[in-house]
Amino acid sequence: MATLLILNHQPYDGTDVTWNALRLARQLHSDGVEVRIFLMNDSVDLARDGISPPEGVEDMVAMTKQLIGSGVPVKVCGTCQQRCGVLKGQGYYEGAQYSTMAECSQWVQNSDKVLTF
Repeated sequence: MATLLILNHQPYDGTDVTWNALRLARQLHSDGVEVRIFLMNDSVDLARDGISPPEGVEDMVAMTKQLIGSGVPVKVCGTCQQRCGVLKGQGYYEGAQYSTMAECSQWVQNSDKVLTF
């Protein structure tokens, strides 16, 4: 059973939306669920080096890299790379997969559950 998490919020936007999505992904993966993550809109900054967490806040880029390192695929909207985020126009780090809306559509169709944050 595959669960797809689609993230839209910028990391460190003053809410816990993105952090909670990553925490859920980590827990689901730990519980043996096949997890997939697709980053869109301002959440694409999770796939870029250069964002520093505010003091006392968990490093969400590091969380994302840990998920990738443990086998969770993370695809990132290529269009959003140019249009969105604090680091607009900058590339993604190794392991974050440049992707398209067509691939997102395939993941949606081939997932048992789709959650959006």
